[in-house]
Amino acid sequence: MTDLRKAVGRFWAAADARDWTAFAGTLSEDVVHTLPQTREQISGRERYVRFNREYPGDWHLSIERVVAEAGQVVTWTRFTVGQEEMNAISFFTGDGAGRISAVTDFWPEPYDPPAGRAHLAERH
Repeated sequence: MTDLRKAVGRFWAAADARDWTAFAGTLSEDVVHTLPQTREQISGRERYVRFNREYPGDWHLSIERVVAEAGQVVTWTRFTVGQEEMNAISFFTGDGAGRISAVTDFWPEPYDPPAGRAHLAERH
């Protein structure tokens, strides 16, 4: 658990710094990245690094929360692109050697709550 948690920390730090060599070093050769909402899958370290390197915009990230257990780490990450903020929930699986072997990303879109809850909830 500790090795994978550290690898995920290095993964996010390298992504934010655009240090693609360090980023690649956190990944297994056969890493699989899955995006359920767009039904995409990227297989292999080289393609996954390129996917991130070519992602458009001057984005930056901050880690809001990390939950780790044996063989899996989950992060809630807040991304900013200019004035826009986005949240991502990412599930990481390790390969046993302290590298990331699978990443599944969820990018939830904000939405207005249903009518009739204003008396129960505060908006932020």
